[in-house]
Amino acid sequence: MKKKHYKKKPSTFKKWTGKLHLWFGLGIGFLIFIISITGALYVFKDEIENITRKDVIYHNEQNIEQKQVLPIRVLEKSVVEQVKEKYPVHWVNIPIDKKMSYLFYWYEHNPKGWNYFDEFPIYKAAYVNPYNGKVLRVYDEKNGFFQIVKMIHWSYLLKQEWGTYVVGIPVIIFVIMLISGIILWWPKNKAARKQRFSFKWQNVKSWKRKNYDLHNILGFYASIFALIFSLTGLFYAFFVVQAAFYFIFSGGKTAYPDFSSIKTKAPIELRTEGTLDKISNTVKAKYPNSYGFSIDLGHEHMDDHEHPNFEVYVKHLSYSYHKSSSLIFDENSGELLHTHDMKDKNFGEKTVGANYDIHVGSILGLPTKIIAFIVSLICASLPVTGFLVWWGRRKKKTLKTT
Repeated sequence: MKKKHYKKKPSTFKKWTGKLHLWFGLGIGFLIFIISITGALYVFKDEIENITRKDVIYHNEQNIEQKQVLPIRVLEKSVVEQVKEKYPVHWVNIPIDKKMSYLFYWYEHNPKGWNYFDEFPIYKAAYVNPYNGKVLRVYDEKNGFFQIVKMIHWSYLLKQEWGTYVVGIPVIIFVIMLISGIILWWPKNKAARKQRFSFKWQNVKSWKRKNYDLHNILGFYASIFALIFSLTGLFYAFFVVQAAFYFIFSGGKTAYPDFSSIKTKAPIELRTEGTLDKISNTVKAKYPNSYGFSIDLGHEHMDDHEHPNFEVYVKHLSYSYHKSSSLIFDENSGELLHTHDMKDKNFGEKTVGANYDIHVGSILGLPTKIIAFIVSLICASLPVTGFLVWWGRRKKKTLKTT
Protein backbone atom coordinates (compact mmCIF):
# COMPACT_ATOMS: atom_id res chain seq x y z
CA MET A 1 0.00 0.00 0.00
CA LYS A 2 1.38 3.37 -1.03
CA LYS A 3 1.95 5.99 1.60
CA LYS A 4 -0.04 9.16 1.08
CA HIS A 5 1.96 12.41 0.83
CA TYR A 6 0.37 15.46 2.25
CA LYS A 7 1.43 18.92 1.08
CA LYS A 8 2.84 20.80 4.02
CA LYS A 9 0.94 23.98 4.75
CA PRO A 10 2.98 27.19 4.73
CA SER A 11 3.84 28.69 8.09
CA THR A 12 1.76 31.56 9.45
CA PHE A 13 4.72 33.88 8.86
CA LYS A 14 5.00 32.93 5.18
CA LYS A 15 1.23 33.05 4.79
CA TRP A 16 1.04 36.68 6.00
CA THR A 17 4.21 37.58 4.12
CA GLY A 18 2.47 36.34 0.97
CA LYS A 19 -0.65 38.41 1.70
CA LEU A 20 1.46 41.51 2.36
CA HIS A 21 3.38 40.95 -0.88
CA LEU A 22 0.10 40.60 -2.80
CA TRP A 23 -1.67 43.63 -1.30
CA PHE A 24 1.33 45.88 -1.78
CA GLY A 25 1.79 44.60 -5.32
CA LEU A 26 -1.82 45.29 -6.31
CA GLY A 27 -1.64 48.70 -4.62
CA ILE A 28 1.54 50.11 -6.15
CA GLY A 29 2.22 47.82 -9.11
CA PHE A 30 1.35 50.40 -11.76
CA LEU A 31 3.50 53.09 -10.07
CA ILE A 32 6.49 50.74 -9.87
CA PHE A 33 6.02 49.87 -13.54
CA ILE A 34 6.20 53.60 -14.45
CA ILE A 35 9.28 54.21 -12.25
CA SER A 36 11.07 51.14 -13.63
CA ILE A 37 10.30 51.64 -17.31
CA THR A 38 11.37 55.30 -17.20
CA GLY A 39 14.53 54.23 -15.39
CA ALA A 40 15.28 51.77 -18.19
CA LEU A 41 14.62 54.40 -20.87
CA TYR A 42 16.99 56.88 -19.20
CA VAL A 43 19.98 54.55 -18.77
CA PHE A 44 21.54 55.10 -22.21
CA LYS A 45 20.77 58.83 -22.45
CA ASP A 46 24.43 59.87 -22.74
CA GLU A 47 25.29 57.23 -25.32
CA ILE A 48 22.31 58.17 -27.50
CA GLU A 49 22.95 61.91 -27.22
CA ASN A 50 26.66 61.42 -27.98
CA ILE A 51 25.56 59.95 -31.31
CA THR A 52 22.67 62.30 -32.15
CA ARG A 53 24.62 65.43 -31.12
CA LYS A 54 28.05 64.43 -32.39
CA ASP A 55 28.08 67.17 -35.03
CA VAL A 56 27.77 69.87 -32.35
CA ILE A 57 29.56 68.25 -29.40
CA TYR A 58 32.69 68.74 -31.52
CA HIS A 59 32.96 72.20 -33.09
CA ASN A 60 35.24 71.11 -36.00
CA GLU A 61 37.23 74.35 -35.94
CA GLN A 62 40.41 74.00 -38.02
CA ASN A 63 44.00 74.80 -36.93
CA ILE A 64 43.09 75.23 -33.26
CA GLU A 65 46.76 74.83 -32.26
CA GLN A 66 47.36 78.33 -33.64
CA LYS A 67 44.17 79.82 -32.15
CA GLN A 68 43.01 81.01 -28.74
CA VAL A 69 39.55 80.53 -27.24
CA LEU A 70 37.60 83.73 -26.74
CA PRO A 71 37.23 85.12 -23.18
CA ILE A 72 34.24 83.69 -21.31
CA ARG A 73 32.44 87.05 -21.03
CA VAL A 74 32.93 87.69 -24.76
CA LEU A 75 31.47 84.24 -25.52
CA GLU A 76 28.57 84.91 -23.16
CA LYS A 77 27.70 88.20 -24.89
CA SER A 78 27.90 86.52 -28.30
CA VAL A 79 25.61 83.69 -27.15
CA VAL A 80 23.08 86.11 -25.63
CA GLU A 81 22.95 88.13 -28.87
CA GLN A 82 22.41 85.02 -31.00
CA VAL A 83 19.89 83.16 -28.84
CA LYS A 84 17.92 86.23 -27.64
CA GLU A 85 16.51 84.58 -24.52
CA LYS A 86 14.78 86.73 -21.89
CA TYR A 87 16.40 84.84 -19.00
CA PRO A 88 20.10 85.28 -18.17
CA VAL A 89 22.59 82.52 -18.95
CA HIS A 90 23.16 80.46 -15.82
CA TRP A 91 26.42 78.57 -16.24
CA VAL A 92 28.91 77.24 -18.77
CA ASN A 93 30.44 73.77 -19.06
CA ILE A 94 34.03 73.98 -20.25
CA PRO A 95 35.64 70.79 -21.65
CA ILE A 96 39.35 70.07 -21.33
CA ASP A 97 39.40 68.59 -24.83
CA LYS A 98 40.00 71.58 -27.13
CA LYS A 99 38.05 69.90 -29.93
CA MET A 100 34.82 70.01 -27.95
CA SER A 101 32.26 72.81 -27.83
CA TYR A 102 31.47 74.90 -24.78
CA LEU A 103 27.96 74.39 -23.36
CA PHE A 104 26.03 77.43 -22.13
CA TYR A 105 22.93 76.73 -20.03
CA TRP A 106 19.74 78.66 -19.23
CA TYR A 107 18.06 77.22 -16.15
CA GLU A 108 15.39 78.78 -13.97
CA HIS A 109 13.53 77.33 -11.01
CA ASN A 110 10.21 78.81 -9.94
CA PRO A 111 9.42 77.62 -6.37
CA LYS A 112 5.75 78.59 -6.83
CA GLY A 113 5.14 76.17 -9.71
CA TRP A 114 3.00 73.15 -8.84
CA ASN A 115 4.19 70.85 -11.63
CA TYR A 116 7.38 70.26 -13.60
CA PHE A 117 6.45 72.56 -16.52
CA ASP A 118 5.54 75.48 -14.23
CA GLU A 119 8.39 74.88 -11.81
CA PHE A 120 11.07 75.12 -14.51
CA PRO A 121 10.23 77.97 -16.91
CA ILE A 122 13.38 77.28 -18.93
CA TYR A 123 16.12 74.69 -19.28
CA LYS A 124 18.09 75.19 -22.50
CA ALA A 125 21.58 74.35 -23.69
CA ALA A 126 23.59 76.01 -26.44
CA TYR A 127 26.60 74.30 -28.02
CA VAL A 128 29.13 77.03 -28.84
CA ASN A 129 32.37 77.16 -30.83
CA PRO A 130 34.76 78.74 -28.29
CA TYR A 131 37.07 80.06 -31.02
CA ASN A 132 34.56 82.29 -32.80
CA GLY A 133 31.55 82.41 -30.45
CA LYS A 134 29.17 80.89 -32.99
CA VAL A 135 26.17 79.05 -31.55
CA LEU A 136 26.13 75.68 -33.28
CA ARG A 137 22.74 74.55 -31.98
CA VAL A 138 20.32 75.23 -29.13
CA TYR A 139 18.45 72.38 -27.40
CA ASP A 140 15.27 72.82 -25.38
CA GLU A 141 16.27 70.36 -22.67
CA LYS A 142 13.15 71.09 -20.62
CA ASN A 143 10.88 69.50 -23.23
CA GLY A 144 13.41 66.96 -24.47
CA PHE A 145 12.55 63.26 -24.41
CA PHE A 146 15.12 62.22 -21.81
CA GLN A 147 14.41 65.14 -19.50
CA ILE A 148 10.67 64.35 -19.52
CA VAL A 149 11.47 60.67 -18.87
CA LYS A 150 13.79 61.67 -16.01
CA MET A 151 11.20 63.93 -14.39
CA ILE A 152 8.46 61.28 -14.63
CA HIS A 153 10.91 58.93 -12.90
CA TRP A 154 11.86 61.64 -10.39
CA SER A 155 8.48 63.14 -9.44
CA TYR A 156 5.76 62.01 -11.90
CA LEU A 157 6.10 65.55 -13.37
CA LEU A 158 4.79 67.01 -10.11
CA LYS A 159 6.42 69.76 -8.04
CA GLN A 160 9.77 68.45 -6.81
CA GLU A 161 9.18 69.48 -3.22
CA TRP A 162 6.48 66.86 -2.78
CA GLY A 163 6.55 64.93 -6.04
CA THR A 164 9.69 63.10 -4.92
CA TYR A 165 7.72 61.79 -1.94
CA VAL A 166 4.96 60.56 -4.26
CA VAL A 167 7.66 58.51 -5.98
CA GLY A 168 9.63 57.71 -2.83
CA ILE A 169 6.79 56.15 -0.81
CA PRO A 170 5.98 53.47 -3.45
CA VAL A 171 9.71 52.74 -3.67
CA ILE A 172 9.83 52.13 0.11
CA ILE A 173 6.94 49.69 -0.32
CA PHE A 174 8.78 48.11 -3.28
CA VAL A 175 11.83 47.54 -1.05
CA ILE A 176 9.55 45.73 1.43
CA MET A 177 8.14 43.69 -1.47
CA LEU A 178 11.63 42.72 -2.64
CA ILE A 179 12.49 41.45 0.84
CA SER A 180 9.15 39.64 1.20
CA GLY A 181 9.61 38.21 -2.30
CA ILE A 182 12.97 36.71 -1.33
CA ILE A 183 11.35 35.20 1.79
CA LEU A 184 8.58 33.65 -0.32
CA TRP A 185 11.06 32.45 -2.95
CA TRP A 186 13.41 30.83 -0.41
CA PRO A 187 13.34 27.06 -1.07
CA LYS A 188 12.52 24.58 1.69
CA ASN A 189 14.75 21.77 0.39
CA LYS A 190 17.17 20.73 -2.38
CA ALA A 191 14.40 19.59 -4.72
CA ALA A 192 12.67 22.94 -4.52
CA ARG A 193 16.01 24.74 -4.88
CA LYS A 194 16.60 23.24 -8.32
CA GLN A 195 13.29 24.63 -9.56
CA ARG A 196 13.86 28.11 -8.14
CA PHE A 197 17.20 28.88 -9.84
CA SER A 198 16.45 28.09 -13.48
CA PHE A 199 13.66 27.66 -16.01
CA LYS A 200 12.65 24.03 -16.58
CA TRP A 201 10.03 24.30 -19.28
CA GLN A 202 10.73 21.18 -21.36
CA ASN A 203 7.42 19.58 -20.42
CA VAL A 204 5.57 22.66 -19.27
CA LYS A 205 2.71 23.91 -21.48
CA SER A 206 0.80 25.99 -18.96
CA TRP A 207 1.29 29.76 -19.39
CA LYS A 208 0.47 30.16 -15.71
CA ARG A 209 3.47 28.05 -14.73
CA LYS A 210 5.77 29.90 -17.11
CA ASN A 211 4.50 33.26 -15.88
CA TYR A 212 4.98 32.12 -12.25
CA ASP A 213 8.58 31.11 -13.02
CA LEU A 214 9.26 34.41 -14.77
CA HIS A 215 8.04 36.31 -11.72
CA ASN A 216 9.98 34.23 -9.21
CA ILE A 217 13.24 33.44 -10.99
CA LEU A 218 13.77 36.80 -12.69
CA GLY A 219 12.65 38.54 -9.51
CA PHE A 220 15.23 36.63 -7.48
CA TYR A 221 18.15 37.34 -9.80
CA ALA A 222 17.25 41.02 -10.05
CA SER A 223 16.48 41.50 -6.35
CA ILE A 224 19.95 42.46 -5.09
CA PHE A 225 20.50 45.04 -7.84
CA ALA A 226 16.89 46.21 -7.51
CA LEU A 227 17.48 46.84 -3.79
CA ILE A 228 20.61 48.85 -4.59
CA PHE A 229 18.84 50.95 -7.24
CA SER A 230 15.84 51.46 -4.94
CA LEU A 231 17.91 52.59 -1.95
CA THR A 232 20.03 54.93 -4.06
CA GLY A 233 16.78 56.34 -5.47
CA LEU A 234 15.38 56.93 -1.96
CA PHE A 235 18.54 58.97 -1.34
CA TYR A 236 16.96 61.76 -3.44
CA ALA A 237 13.49 61.52 -1.92
CA PHE A 238 14.30 61.54 1.79
CA PHE A 239 17.00 63.53 3.58
CA VAL A 240 17.09 60.90 6.34
CA VAL A 241 18.37 58.37 3.78
CA GLN A 242 21.13 60.76 2.69
CA ALA A 243 22.09 61.34 6.32
CA ALA A 244 22.07 57.58 7.02
CA PHE A 245 24.29 56.85 4.01
CA TYR A 246 26.82 59.44 5.10
CA PHE A 247 26.71 58.33 8.75
CA ILE A 248 27.21 54.64 7.89
CA PHE A 249 29.94 55.03 5.27
CA SER A 250 31.85 57.83 7.00
CA GLY A 251 32.29 55.71 10.12
CA GLY A 252 29.76 57.53 12.28
CA LYS A 253 30.28 61.16 11.29
CA THR A 254 27.11 63.23 11.46
CA ALA A 255 28.29 66.51 9.92
CA TYR A 256 29.12 66.83 6.23
CA PRO A 257 32.27 68.89 5.54
CA ASP A 258 31.39 72.59 5.52
CA PHE A 259 33.51 75.08 3.57
CA SER A 260 31.08 78.01 3.76
CA SER A 261 33.59 80.00 5.84
CA ILE A 262 35.95 80.19 2.83
CA LYS A 263 34.64 83.31 1.13
CA THR A 264 35.60 86.07 -1.27
CA LYS A 265 37.66 88.70 0.57
CA ALA A 266 39.17 90.76 -2.23
CA PRO A 267 37.43 94.08 -3.02
CA ILE A 268 34.94 94.06 -5.89
CA GLU A 269 37.13 96.57 -7.74
CA LEU A 270 39.47 93.68 -8.56
CA ARG A 271 36.75 91.88 -10.51
CA THR A 272 37.27 92.32 -14.24
CA GLU A 273 36.01 90.84 -17.51
CA GLY A 274 38.95 88.43 -17.28
CA THR A 275 38.34 87.09 -13.75
CA LEU A 276 36.46 84.01 -14.99
CA ASP A 277 39.21 83.34 -17.54
CA LYS A 278 41.80 83.43 -14.77
CA ILE A 279 39.72 80.88 -12.85
CA SER A 280 39.26 78.74 -15.98
CA ASN A 281 43.00 78.75 -16.75
CA THR A 282 43.79 77.72 -13.17
CA VAL A 283 41.43 74.73 -13.41
CA LYS A 284 42.81 73.69 -16.82
CA ALA A 285 46.39 73.83 -15.54
CA LYS A 286 45.53 71.96 -12.34
CA TYR A 287 43.51 69.15 -13.99
CA PRO A 288 44.77 68.70 -17.58
CA ASN A 289 43.49 65.09 -17.68
CA SER A 290 39.98 65.75 -16.39
CA TYR A 291 36.86 65.77 -18.58
CA GLY A 292 35.68 69.29 -17.85
CA PHE A 293 34.30 71.75 -15.31
CA SER A 294 31.39 74.12 -14.70
CA ILE A 295 31.51 77.84 -13.96
CA ASP A 296 28.52 79.83 -12.68
CA LEU A 297 28.22 83.10 -14.60
CA GLY A 298 27.01 84.96 -11.52
CA HIS A 299 23.63 86.37 -12.59
CA GLU A 300 20.50 86.65 -10.44
CA HIS A 301 17.81 84.01 -10.96
CA MET A 302 14.18 83.43 -10.00
CA ASP A 303 15.01 81.37 -6.93
CA ASP A 304 18.27 83.19 -6.31
CA HIS A 305 19.79 82.41 -2.96
CA GLU A 306 23.06 83.38 -1.38
CA HIS A 307 26.01 81.26 -2.40
CA PRO A 308 28.47 80.98 0.49
CA ASN A 309 31.40 80.95 -1.92
CA PHE A 310 32.39 80.74 -5.58
CA GLU A 311 32.76 77.00 -6.21
CA VAL A 312 33.86 75.31 -9.41
CA TYR A 313 32.92 71.65 -9.94
CA VAL A 314 35.45 69.52 -11.84
CA LYS A 315 34.32 66.29 -13.50
CA HIS A 316 37.19 63.85 -14.04
CA LEU A 317 35.45 61.15 -16.12
CA SER A 318 33.30 61.52 -19.22
CA TYR A 319 30.83 58.76 -18.25
CA SER A 320 30.55 59.26 -14.50
CA TYR A 321 30.30 61.96 -11.81
CA HIS A 322 31.70 60.07 -8.83
CA LYS A 323 35.29 61.19 -9.42
CA SER A 324 35.14 64.92 -8.94
CA SER A 325 36.89 67.84 -7.29
CA SER A 326 35.58 71.10 -5.87
CA LEU A 327 37.59 74.32 -6.03
CA ILE A 328 36.72 77.53 -4.20
CA PHE A 329 37.88 80.79 -5.73
CA ASP A 330 37.85 84.42 -4.72
CA GLU A 331 35.07 85.74 -6.95
CA ASN A 332 36.72 89.13 -7.36
CA SER A 333 40.42 88.41 -7.67
CA GLY A 334 40.12 84.90 -9.20
CA GLU A 335 42.60 83.51 -6.67
CA LEU A 336 42.27 79.83 -5.68
CA LEU A 337 41.29 79.64 -2.00
CA HIS A 338 40.63 75.94 -1.42
CA THR A 339 40.89 72.57 -3.16
CA HIS A 340 38.87 69.48 -2.23
CA ASP A 341 40.05 66.49 -4.28
CA MET A 342 39.08 62.81 -4.15
CA LYS A 343 42.05 62.07 -1.85
CA ASP A 344 40.68 64.63 0.64
CA LYS A 345 37.27 63.00 0.91
CA ASN A 346 36.26 60.43 3.51
CA PHE A 347 34.47 57.28 2.42
CA GLY A 348 31.10 58.79 3.31
CA GLU A 349 31.67 61.72 0.93
CA LYS A 350 32.81 59.35 -1.80
CA THR A 351 29.71 57.18 -1.33
CA VAL A 352 27.37 60.18 -1.43
CA GLY A 353 29.22 61.46 -4.50
CA ALA A 354 28.86 58.07 -6.21
CA ASN A 355 25.15 57.68 -5.43
CA TYR A 356 23.90 59.07 -8.76
CA ASP A 357 26.29 56.92 -10.79
CA ILE A 358 25.30 53.80 -8.86
CA HIS A 359 21.62 54.63 -9.32
CA VAL A 360 21.80 55.10 -13.11
CA GLY A 361 24.39 52.35 -13.58
CA SER A 362 27.20 54.56 -14.90
CA ILE A 363 29.60 53.84 -12.02
CA LEU A 364 31.77 51.49 -14.14
CA GLY A 365 30.65 52.62 -17.56
CA LEU A 366 28.81 50.51 -20.12
CA PRO A 367 28.87 47.13 -18.24
CA THR A 368 27.02 48.53 -15.22
CA LYS A 369 24.66 50.48 -17.49
CA ILE A 370 23.67 47.24 -19.21
CA ILE A 371 22.99 45.69 -15.78
CA ALA A 372 20.89 48.72 -14.79
CA PHE A 373 18.91 48.51 -18.03
CA ILE A 374 18.16 44.78 -17.69
CA VAL A 375 17.29 45.05 -13.98
CA SER A 376 14.98 48.02 -14.66
CA LEU A 377 13.14 46.04 -17.34
CA ILE A 378 12.78 43.06 -14.97
CA CYS A 379 11.47 45.38 -12.24
CA ALA A 380 8.94 46.76 -14.75
CA SER A 381 7.86 43.19 -15.58
CA LEU A 382 7.34 42.12 -11.94
CA PRO A 383 4.04 44.02 -11.42
CA VAL A 384 2.76 42.54 -14.70
CA THR A 385 3.73 38.92 -14.01
CA GLY A 386 2.69 39.31 -10.37
CA PHE A 387 -0.75 40.55 -11.38
CA LEU A 388 -1.12 37.61 -13.80
CA VAL A 389 -0.19 35.16 -11.01
CA TRP A 390 -2.92 36.67 -8.82
CA TRP A 391 -5.44 36.78 -11.68
CA GLY A 392 -4.79 33.14 -12.59
CA ARG A 393 -5.34 31.99 -8.99
CA ARG A 394 -8.42 34.19 -8.64
CA LYS A 395 -9.90 32.69 -11.81
CA LYS A 396 -9.13 29.20 -10.52
CA LYS A 397 -10.92 29.91 -7.22
CA THR A 398 -13.91 31.32 -9.11
CA LEU A 399 -14.20 28.14 -11.22
CA LYS A 400 -14.05 25.96 -8.09
CA THR A 401 -16.92 27.81 -6.39
CA THR A 402 -19.21 27.62 -9.45
